[in-house]
Amino acid sequence: MTRKQLVQAGSGNVFEDLKVQAADEFLAKSQLAVRIFKVIRSRRLTQAAAGKLLGINQPKVSALLNGRLDGFSTDRLFRFLTTLGCDMRISVSQPHPRTRGQVEIVAG
Repeated sequence: MTRKQLVQAGSGNVFEDLKVQAADEFLAKSQLAVRIFKVIRSRRLTQAAAGKLLGINQPKVSALLNGRLDGFSTDRLFRFLTTLGCDMRISVSQPHPRTRGQVEIVAG
């Protein structure tokens, strides 16, 4: 007996595929959090040391590093990255009125 599996290509944004409201914001915040995680790991900071540097307590660092991002705005994540020594560059394209714009985080 063989079963056919239905495979559907994703949009590139898992939050959009799951019909989460504000999917672009969730994707951007998760990409920023991944970058923060990588910087903290590369600098071999403990959660307590990272918290002291970022001005938050260790439980909030733990939440951030584990993807619990409800308490963190994109602006706050930007500030964490600059505090960790990362440069931020924001680029806005020319409008393409037939399609919705996209948010993309590119790590250099």
